[in-house]
Amino acid sequence: MRRLEGRQALVTGAATGIGRATAELFARHGARVVAFGFGGALLDELANGIGGRAVHGDVTQQADIDAALNACDGQLDIVVNAAGIITPDRPETITDDVWAKTFAVNVTGTMRVCRAALQLLQRRGGAVVNVASVAAFNASPDSASYAASKAAVVSYTRSLAYAGGPFGVRANAVAPGWVRTPMSEYEMQLAAETNNSTPEIEFAATAGRIALGRMAQPEEIAACCLFLASDEASFVTGATLVADGGGRAPVQSRAV
Repeated sequence: MRRLEGRQALVTGAATGIGRATAELFARHGARVVAFGFGGALLDELANGIGGRAVHGDVTQQADIDAALNACDGQLDIVVNAAGIITPDRPETITDDVWAKTFAVNVTGTMRVCRAALQLLQRRGGAVVNVASVAAFNASPDSASYAASKAAVVSYTRSLAYAGGPFGVRANAVAPGWVRTPMSEYEMQLAAETNNSTPEIEFAATAGRIALGRMAQPEEIAACCLFLASDEASFVTGATLVADGGGRAPVQSRAV
């Protein structure tokens, strides 16, 4: 069953990771996809492979967002905001530049894409899926700006749901835990340098703290986005779907 047949989707951060997997899955389910973001040849390769359109640009630049919306040719049914960045930082040493850049991409970029898309979404009703993170709920001291930005995405998504509801526009967030993406590769490389180990050792240690004993693949988070964007979630709005493999659950029983 092609669950998105005849629909137009805009996916940001589409060159790699969750964004790429989502664009590919949506296309297999019948959506026409505008893939927006950085990535150069990777983004072009994706668009060619799924029969979609690539728009190279930056979610912090309104002109680039406008170009992505124009590529939708007057129809838009689904928006997935998967563009995001992370820079490790701590509350006591965080710099203004890191905080501002993180929020510019993760929060303001998401808001601007949604704001620009609403007029088209309201014509037919539609769905927005914003990629947040489980870090919004259980932040670590080493990801202060990232966790705060993802908490803001969750809050913004609820506001968007109430604003869009009267027009048939649903807005939800998905909050992944650890996923094997270029972002997690970067984080594990940093951890390996700190702990004098290797990225694979760090991946294994992290997986050991997850109830399912492994990290997610991007395609598994894309499946969550597909559900939230499809008619199967027709009465779901303002929600956050946590997909962390039980990463917040204890891996051992508490002593009584």
